[in-house]
Amino acid sequence: MTVSDKTKEAVQDTQEQLQSLRAMVEQLLNERVTPALADAAGKAETAVSSARDMTNTQVANVSDKVRHQPLIAIAISTVVGYLLGRISR
Repeated sequence: MTVSDKTKEAVQDTQEQLQSLRAMVEQLLNERVTPALADAAGKAETAVSSARDMTNTQVANVSDKVRHQPLIAIAISTVVGYLLGRISR
């Protein structure tokens, strides 16, 4: 067997190993990574939706309280504004 034949054989063997490795990586991605990413994306979407709903509920609650007790809301905002003004100096 000549050096050229050994080189060709080594190249062919390396290409076969690369193809096998590529197939294994693709299988791993399809079986494990893609479903895990889809699951994580679904959980993140659910968390964002829950946070949005909670925020909307809190905004509605505060708006109702301000409508029912506007003088208290004005007093609280005045105090908060005064305190923030004092802190920022």
